[in-house]
Amino acid sequence: MSVIPTASAPRSGASWRRLMLAGAAGLVLAMGSQAGAQTATGTPAASAPATNPAAATAPSPEGTVDVAKLMAPQALPDIIVGKADAPVTIVEYASMTCSHCRDFHSESYPALKQDYLDTGKAKLILREFPFDPRALAAFMLARCSGEDKRTAMVDVLFDQQAEWAAAENASVALLKIAQLAGMSQDQFTTCLKDTDLQSKVVAVQEAGQKDFGVSATPTFFVNGEKYAGALSADQMAAIIEKHL
Repeated sequence: MSVIPTASAPRSGASWRRLMLAGAAGLVLAMGSQAGAQTATGTPAASAPATNPAAATAPSPEGTVDVAKLMAPQALPDIIVGKADAPVTIVEYASMTCSHCRDFHSESYPALKQDYLDTGKAKLILREFPFDPRALAAFMLARCSGEDKRTAMVDVLFDQQAEWAAAENASVALLKIAQLAGMSQDQFTTCLKDTDLQSKVVAVQEAGQKDFGVSATPTFFVNGEKYAGALSADQMAAIIEKHL
């Protein structure tokens, strides 16, 4: 299987779309037979540190978008982390192979979840913005794991990004992660061959680019204000506090 490098900016047009879909399907075709499912060891998570919004200055937004349009139904249903009626809505466009997205989810997200998502002050919606077929495949697997497991699957894929995003055989590495989530090899193969799901993931990416000007990941919209690039927990906290 040839390795497709992660792009620094999204491509557009029919040829790019065909490349994405063909590349994701190629992960299935390249997959060799694997042994039985793996079992997780289940180590307890460390406590997230508290944010300190006073320690950071909220960056200026790059612009704003129509919130009603931003929150309109997408090709795939939004998965909300936090309370649906939280006063602050964070929409994140991310790619599973993006190192800056991984850093945000490992370094900033735990503290934000503790201080804002779990307390009902804010909610987070992560939308698919894959830059390459491996990211597309990873997002598909997260969706195939079920709505109740999708967020946890995304977390695991970010945590283990180094193991699969640059692997010689990405399908083998992704299968191991999928098996940890309880997915069989047949379910894994069926998921990555789901052309309807492939098209919907790409449609979410295309809408983000066309309708809201997303051109890099991560890009955040906080109550409609646009911020591109990874933000520290304190920076994001300072932004959230402006809207409370």
